[in-house]
Amino acid sequence: METNGTRRGKNPLQIFFDLLPGARRLVLIIWPFLVIVAVLLWLSSESMSILIAVRSFSEGESLWSKGQKEAVFHLMRYAETRSEAEYQKYRDAIRVPLGDRKARIELEKPDPDYAIVWRGLIEGRTHPDDIPHVTRLYRRFRNVSFMVEVVAVWEEADRMVDELTEAADQLHQRASSLNATEQNLRPILHQVLDIDARLTPLEDRFTQRLGDAARSTQLLLLITNMVVAITLSPVGIFLSYRMVRRRDEAERALKLSEERFNLAVTGSNDGLWDWDLDTGEVYYSPRFKQLLSFEEREMEGTAEALISRLHPEDKPAHEQAIDGHLQHGTPFDIEMRLQTKTGEYRWFHFRGQSVRTIAGRAIRMAGAMTDTTERRLTAAELFAEKERAQVTLASIADGVITTDTDGWVEYLNPVAEALTGWTTVSARGLPLQTILRTVDETTHKATANPIERVLREERTIAVSAPMLLVRKDGSEIPIVQSAAPMRARTGKIIGVVLVMHDVSRERQYAAKLSYQASHDALTSLINRTEFEQRLGHALKSAAQLSRHHAVMYLDLDQFKVVNDTCGHAAGDQLLRQISAVLLKRLREGDTLARLGGDEFGVLLENCPPDHALRIADQLRQTVTDFHFTWETRSFSVGVSIGLVNVKDGPFTLTDVMSAADAACYMAKEKGRNRVQVYHSEDSDLSLRQGEMEWISRLQKALKEDRFVLYTQDIKGLDAKRQHGTHCEILMRLLDERGELVPPMAFIPAAERYNLMPAIDRWVIRTAFATISREQTEGGAVFEICAINLSGGSIGDEGFLDYVREQFAHFPAVRPESICFEITETAAIARLDKATHFINEMKSLGCRFSLDDFGAGMSSFAYLKHLPVDFLKIDGGFVKNMADDPIDRAMVEAINSVGHITGKQTIAEFVDSDRVIALLREIGVDYAQGYGVAKPRPFGPRLQVAAATG
Repeated sequence: METNGTRRGKNPLQIFFDLLPGARRLVLIIWPFLVIVAVLLWLSSESMSILIAVRSFSEGESLWSKGQKEAVFHLMRYAETRSEAEYQKYRDAIRVPLGDRKARIELEKPDPDYAIVWRGLIEGRTHPDDIPHVTRLYRRFRNVSFMVEVVAVWEEADRMVDELTEAADQLHQRASSLNATEQNLRPILHQVLDIDARLTPLEDRFTQRLGDAARSTQLLLLITNMVVAITLSPVGIFLSYRMVRRRDEAERALKLSEERFNLAVTGSNDGLWDWDLDTGEVYYSPRFKQLLSFEEREMEGTAEALISRLHPEDKPAHEQAIDGHLQHGTPFDIEMRLQTKTGEYRWFHFRGQSVRTIAGRAIRMAGAMTDTTERRLTAAELFAEKERAQVTLASIADGVITTDTDGWVEYLNPVAEALTGWTTVSARGLPLQTILRTVDETTHKATANPIERVLREERTIAVSAPMLLVRKDGSEIPIVQSAAPMRARTGKIIGVVLVMHDVSRERQYAAKLSYQASHDALTSLINRTEFEQRLGHALKSAAQLSRHHAVMYLDLDQFKVVNDTCGHAAGDQLLRQISAVLLKRLREGDTLARLGGDEFGVLLENCPPDHALRIADQLRQTVTDFHFTWETRSFSVGVSIGLVNVKDGPFTLTDVMSAADAACYMAKEKGRNRVQVYHSEDSDLSLRQGEMEWISRLQKALKEDRFVLYTQDIKGLDAKRQHGTHCEILMRLLDERGELVPPMAFIPAAERYNLMPAIDRWVIRTAFATISREQTEGGAVFEICAINLSGGSIGDEGFLDYVREQFAHFPAVRPESICFEITETAAIARLDKATHFINEMKSLGCRFSLDDFGAGMSSFAYLKHLPVDFLKIDGGFVKNMADDPIDRAMVEAINSVGHITGKQTIAEFVDSDRVIALLREIGVDYAQGYGVAKPRPFGPRLQVAAATG
């Protein structure tokens, strides 16, 4: 045994060898490979450094060019506006090429100050991690031919940048003087533009030279790597060959022994086989022979003894599987039939794996065999039962016709008899074309027979394009159809089943939805989307054909007085009557649209400015002369109109609508009930003033906590649901004078200026605090509280975490009692984010309601993608459903779709017992509206606010 004294005289490597037997041998084997790896790592590191530097040079050139172009742009802007902010932007932009110039000049020195180089490249916006690579590349390759050309172009460009900075200084001095004129500045501006023009080809030449340098560098690195690899490869091959040769015989014997042992252990329950590919001998285990009803010595040990018992139909698949495994290494996993000693064919599942030499040649193949006959018979029976069940279920609501493989009719279900006009008795034995005549809906030409395609391709065929079914009496029905093969247990096709679906009702719904997608449900005027489409076409004609158009933005004055005094029903009636009188004053071909709330839009095509102004004033006077009567009260209203002449102003859709909105806003600011013509010279000021006023008012209200909450009950129409409190939380604003402002007066502005996420956070925080206080103090029990969310909040990345934090901060608020309500349009506009938000919140237990459902044409298409719990049927359908059969049908359809998809339905704007009775008859789950319960303050603080308001 060694003592500490004897070990103390040895180095660490000798001690390692003594402690670890075989360590010396391991080091002797792997040290050449470690040297090779170290060389390759060093070479890779150097290559990556050079490539990073080349890439950084390319990025630096791009930033240099961008900085120079931005500097010229802001100089021109400064000459135009005389704004010091623009001149500061010029200085910020020119700092990029000046910083690169500082670094280049310092690197040219024999002993450069790398701190100066670092600051220069940082000013040139080079990433700090790339600076060491750039510095090394410049110093190492400065005198290489391709780098000499690159630096020469760089130096020439820097001289022009110096000229640019001198011109900028002169421009700044002259522009800052009190007697500066455009005439005085023009020579300097021409000089700036001339420098910019001369710099552009230099930048292109620099880019080209830099690209040449990059390619030369890549070629040099490639050659270096290849030379090193070619040099080191023989060394590695020789060492590998020497080690493999020494251990080959021992590993072969050990591997053979291990494989025999593993086969005996893992394959004892199945038949085992072991095939020596060199000798052709095959070992079959006793169990293998027993599965084929042979005694142990009855079956020869050859491959032919097995192949001769294969079913003829399975031999090609067997050969393909064997060849694929031996030649390409694909898994050998196949089921095939073998004939037993008694003559019976049974199904067996074969699995196998080959043993290969170092060169990849297979020398042995072994595996196992399992009897799968009973399992396949059971699977075939289950498959047949499944096919029959699927055909039966698919045939309940649609027309179904079955035929044999020759196309002769065998069966028609009752729906098919009603669609075609044929009975099963009269149609049986006839060709399918005789009873099923279909023509193309557009060309009226006969369509192809789907059965022929099914039999040819042996798969289900779905014909999605609608076609017309010509019935026995000659009438036509629009249908879509599909056809599928019917198979026997053996998999053989024994017939075809054809399914027809009548799309007449869907087309009626589509027509209704198409109309609703482009029209306002209340006034029957076109809606904002359709108005903007027509305006877009008009703008194109104005640009292409030089036509004069005019756009008006109308906002009713005193509409809120009618709405608040007499209720929404009076406000809706006022909007309908105003729409009618406005239409009478417009020319044929003019467009009147309801843009939202009490806002209207008018498009006057081919209308010169003076005529447009007369029409606008006539509309204003018409509204002024109109007197609205509701019950015993009479009201006078006015209208503020913003007028934009397209020929004189912006030509984009957004600009025109914004200009009209701004002009209307100015009309209200100047005293209401007037026409304000938009002029481009004051549009920026008016738009900014309007934006800043709304932004400041809403931000101040948030800061001063002047938003208040109301609640409106949602009551179940089934007596079983009359437990707990189900309500929707509503929001109001207390203005500077303490008066309540309805949500539609400020929410559009908040959405426009992206303030809704902050408002939504206030609502959630305040609602949670109120609910927590009520439940902690033993107050009201909230079964479900619905909280509205805007589209901006759904798209806010941090909003999801904020809601989770509020749940954690108010543990008394049960997630199951919170139902977030999102509008259909907001959900569809951000479908991916809405779906993610819903799934995350539902995982906590929250529920979701889809508001205004049915207002968009794509409602039903997107419904299946939104995992919501409630559908709020759009109030535009509910209000008039007692008098309008179409609205009632839409409510029935939405309610039916909601229930089919497992969702509960809520009807909005319910204002009478008659509507409630119809909703109960239809089966709607809940009702909300003035006919059920009016909004009331949510919490003691708000009750006081409401009383003072």
